[in-house]
Amino acid sequence: MNPLASITPAVLGYWQTIGILAGVGLLGLLLLAALLKRILKICEPNEVLIFSGGRHRAADGRLVGYRTIKGGRKFRIPLLETVDRMDLTNMSIDVSVRGAFSKGGIPLTVQGVANVKVAGEEPMLDNAIERLLGKRREEIMTIAKDTLEGNLRGVLAKMTPEEVNEDKIKFSQMLVEEAEHDLTKLGLVLDTLKIQNVTDEVGYLDSIGRIKTAEIKRDALVAEARARAASTVRDAENRQDTELARIDAEIRTARAETERRIADALTKKDAMVAESRGQIAAAIAKAQAEIEVQTARVEQVRRQLQADVIAPAAAACAGAEAKAKGEAARIVEQGRAQATALSETIAAWRQAGGNARDVFLMQKLGGLTRTVLSTIDNVDIHRLTLLGVGGDGKDDTPVAARLLVFAEQLKATLGIDVVEAVKAKLGPAALPPGAARTTAPAPKPSTPAAG
Repeated sequence: MNPLASITPAVLGYWQTIGILAGVGLLGLLLLAALLKRILKICEPNEVLIFSGGRHRAADGRLVGYRTIKGGRKFRIPLLETVDRMDLTNMSIDVSVRGAFSKGGIPLTVQGVANVKVAGEEPMLDNAIERLLGKRREEIMTIAKDTLEGNLRGVLAKMTPEEVNEDKIKFSQMLVEEAEHDLTKLGLVLDTLKIQNVTDEVGYLDSIGRIKTAEIKRDALVAEARARAASTVRDAENRQDTELARIDAEIRTARAETERRIADALTKKDAMVAESRGQIAAAIAKAQAEIEVQTARVEQVRRQLQADVIAPAAAACAGAEAKAKGEAARIVEQGRAQATALSETIAAWRQAGGNARDVFLMQKLGGLTRTVLSTIDNVDIHRLTLLGVGGDGKDDTPVAARLLVFAEQLKATLGIDVVEAVKAKLGPAALPPGAARTTAPAPKPSTPAAG
């Protein structure tokens, strides 16, 4: 038997009605859930929802056509409002400027990184909504990068390469201050900005680096030298203190030793004085005795000198004086004899008159000839001719004598014997009187005596 056959039609209709109502309720719930999902907007903490449509009053009192929510949820009025999302997460932007002129005209290349995000608080959020709503994230990053690079060029124009290279923190602060004004208008916030590298194409910064390196090395060398000098000074001071301490100890020791010796000397003073007086008295007595001995020795030496030196010297002096007197008397007598002979010669010269000179010369000629010829050996003199001139220096010689002189000179120079030639031609009568008497063969010289 079928169990459904026992169910009445009324009961069956009731359950069918309940099923239909349950289906309708479930469909309504599904539709309500779908509707709620479309009008209920949930905002995460790193984003902002903008409900556009309607009039709302902003925080600064302005009337705007949107309302915002940051974190949380809110219903959208269907058909009257639209919802846009704006990402508030950080955007890392590489900032690079090439050939930007710094203060002083040096082109620099600067590389850095900036962290930028969309402002999440009013009134900057209003600026971001007005200027950036609907733009993609890449477009926002491009706008921020261009703005930062422009600000970077402006900051570089105010700083020298040395300031940019040495103080990057100051450079970053100035860049942040310069960029905040422009980024605020865009509704962006600059969280951080770091300069990674600063270079130039002309090598200016390298030169500065070398200069700084040289200065650092110089300062290091100076510091090292000062440290060594300070160490040397400290060592010297330590040695000085040690030496002074040693000297002070030696001085104290010497003072103690001196005081001990003074005490010993004071103790031995009387004995030493007595001993010294005795030694001095003995020395005085010895000296007095020695004085007497030396006095007697002096007298002995004086007498010995008198006998050995003074007396013989006096005798020798007397003998030399007598000998000198005798020699002087002999010389005087010889002088007198010579003077007497000269006086007699002069008297005879005067008596002889004009021929005295010739006689005198004839007397001296023999000895002179022997003296001259004594220096020459083996010489035979056959004839000696004497030619006379006036005794008063005037040339009053007769003409014949002059001719004879000329003939002798001619014979001596040219070898022509004029007299012999005339004699051979005319005979002896042609000669002048007395010419034959003036020539005579000279005696043969004897061998000169030695000395």
